[in-house]
Amino acid sequence: MTESEYFKHLSFLIVDDNAFMRTIIKRILRTFGAEDIQEAHDGAQALSILNSWKPDIIFADWEMQPFDGMEFTRKIRQSESPELTFVPIIMVSSYSEFWRIAEARDAGVTEFLVKPISARTLVGRVIKVIEHPRAFVKAPDFFGPDRRRHNEPTENERRHEIPLDQDDINAFFAEDDGARE
Repeated sequence: MTESEYFKHLSFLIVDDNAFMRTIIKRILRTFGAEDIQEAHDGAQALSILNSWKPDIIFADWEMQPFDGMEFTRKIRQSESPELTFVPIIMVSSYSEFWRIAEARDAGVTEFLVKPISARTLVGRVIKVIEHPRAFVKAPDFFGPDRRRHNEPTENERRHEIPLDQDDINAFFAEDDGARE
């Protein structure tokens, strides 16, 4: 399937308090064939939109008011709507510190996209989400995509802390070619 075929059949919600950033993401998506795109200037407006419409993929900025992208993600993952809780969320951030990536992962973010974004990285994240969907995990303190990026068996299923290893970090920053493997 070509990239334009992926995008033509997908719906996107862009949540960012910066109108210029929303425009950049929207133009990239449109360039690759996306037609069904809605925008929200903050998490509260996005939640209002999500009451009547479910996108296939959400792009959410980290820093927004009245609540940030992490809180927005947690609200989505804890939603009463089964369709909404499983929507892939791609977090967009100017920050790339490892603790932020770990926090995003632990909040239920599916992928992480660091600004400044390029068409190549954005398209790569969308294709990765579609071609390699991650199973969702429900635990007492977590609901979201499986935080493990590898299909390796664990020695002990009783896990208290899931550390962020170098492979996880590399997976977040993988080039598009790596995302398609």
